[in-house]
Amino acid sequence: MNELPKFVMIVGGILLLVGFLLQFIGKLPGDILIKKGNTTFYFPIVTSIVISILLSLIFFFIGRFK
Repeated sequence: MNELPKFVMIVGGILLLVGFLLQFIGKLPGDILIKKGNTTFYFPIVTSIVISILLSLIFFFIGRFK
C-alpha cells in the first residue's frame, strides 16, 4: 500500500505540468476551429493526440521502472 501515495503524487505532478504547458501552447496547427455567427466550435484533435502520446510514454516509463 506504500506505492499508492507515490503514484498519486506522480500523476498529480504530471497533470500539473501538462496543465501549465497547455496555458502557453494554446492551439496547435491541425486543431479544428469553426466560427459561424455567434457560435464557435473548437475541436482540439492534434492537441488530444499529442497529450495522448505524452501520457502513454509517461505511464510506460512509470510502469517500466516501478
